[in-house]
Amino acid sequence: MSDAAASEDARSLRGVALVFLKLGVIGFGGPAAHVALMRREIVERRRWVSEKRFLELFGAANLIPGPSSTELGMMLGYEQGGWPGLLVSGVCFIVPAMSIVLVLAALYVRYGSTPQTGWVLYGVGPVIIAVIVDALWQLGRRALASAPMIALAVAVFTLYLAGVEPVLLLFGAGVVVMLVRNAERMRSSSAVLLPIPLVAAGPSLGSIFLEFLKLGAVVYGSGYVLLAFLRSDLVERLHWVTSKQLVDAVAIGQVTPGPVFTTATFIGYLIRGFAGGLVATAGIFLPAFVLSAIVYTMLPRLRRSPWAAAFLDGVTVGGLGLMAGVTLQLGRIVLADVATVVLAVVAFVVLRRYQPNSAWLVLGGAALGVVRGLVS
Repeated sequence: MSDAAASEDARSLRGVALVFLKLGVIGFGGPAAHVALMRREIVERRRWVSEKRFLELFGAANLIPGPSSTELGMMLGYEQGGWPGLLVSGVCFIVPAMSIVLVLAALYVRYGSTPQTGWVLYGVGPVIIAVIVDALWQLGRRALASAPMIALAVAVFTLYLAGVEPVLLLFGAGVVVMLVRNAERMRSSSAVLLPIPLVAAGPSLGSIFLEFLKLGAVVYGSGYVLLAFLRSDLVERLHWVTSKQLVDAVAIGQVTPGPVFTTATFIGYLIRGFAGGLVATAGIFLPAFVLSAIVYTMLPRLRRSPWAAAFLDGVTVGGLGLMAGVTLQLGRIVLADVATVVLAVVAFVVLRRYQPNSAWLVLGGAALGVVRGLVS
C-alpha cells in the first residue's frame, strides 16, 4: 500500500470511529432511533452511502440474529473501510454504552439502585421521536414505492401492535414478496436453523462468555425478545440473577444510549464484577461481528437471485413497519404532556427545514430535561 493510500485509509477509519463514537453516545431510544440517527449522519450529512444502499443494508441487518441496529452500523463501517471499518464501527458504537452501563452497574451493586435518569430522558425522548419519524418519512418514500408495498408495511405495523412476534413478521413479509414476485417460478428451496445447545455450567468467566455467545447467536434485535431469553436462561434455569435484577438490567439497557444488548454488560457485572461485564459484552456481540461480515459479503450474490432479492425487499418493508410500530409505542411513553409534544414537533420541523447535526438536538433535549427537573 502506498503512503497516500495508507493515509487515506487512516482518515477513512478515523472518520468511521468518530461517527460511531458519537452515535454510541447520543443513541438513546433503541434500535429504531439508532437506524434513524445512522441515516441522518451517514446518508444525509456525510453521503457515505445512498438511500437505496442504506435500505439494502437495513434489510440485510434485519435478517440475522443479534442487535440489528448495531449490525447495520457494522455493515456501514464495512462499506466505508472493509474489515477494519466493520471492527471500528462496531467497537466504537458499543464501547460508550458498555462504559456507562459498567458505571451504573457498580453503583447498583454498591447502593442497590442507579442514579435518576428521568430528567434527561424527559427531554431526549421527544427529540428521538422526531428523528425516527423523519427517517421513516425519508426511507419510506423510496422503499414504499407501490400500493402493495404500502399495504404490506401497514399490515406489519398493525400485526406488530396486535402482539405478533417481530421475527415472524419480518420473515413473513420477506416470504410474501418473494412468492408474489416469483409466482411463475417453479423452483423452491428450504433452510434449517440448528439450535445452539444451552450452557449448563456455573458462573465462571468461561460459562458467562458461552452463555452470552449463545444469546448473541440466536436472539433477534428486539429488547423484548432478549428479555424472554434472559429470563428463561439466567433466572429460571441457571439462577445467576433474580427476576428483579433482570428487570433492572433491562431498564438500564433501555435508558442508556447505544445498543440495548448492553443489558448483558450489566448482568455480567452482577455475576462476576468488572471482568464478568466485559466477558458478557464480548460474548453477546461477537456473533454480530461475524454474521454482519458474512451477510455483507453475500449481498451481491443475493441481489442477483430473484428469490433472495424479493425476500430482502420484503424484509426491508417489514422492518419499516416494525419501526413505525415501535415509534408509536415509544411515543405513547415519552410524549406524556403538552411540553414533550411541542418539543417533538419543534424538533421535527427543525430537522426538516435546517438539517442540523442530530447530536445538538439530542444534547439540547437533554439540557431542557435537566432544567425542567431542577425547576420542578
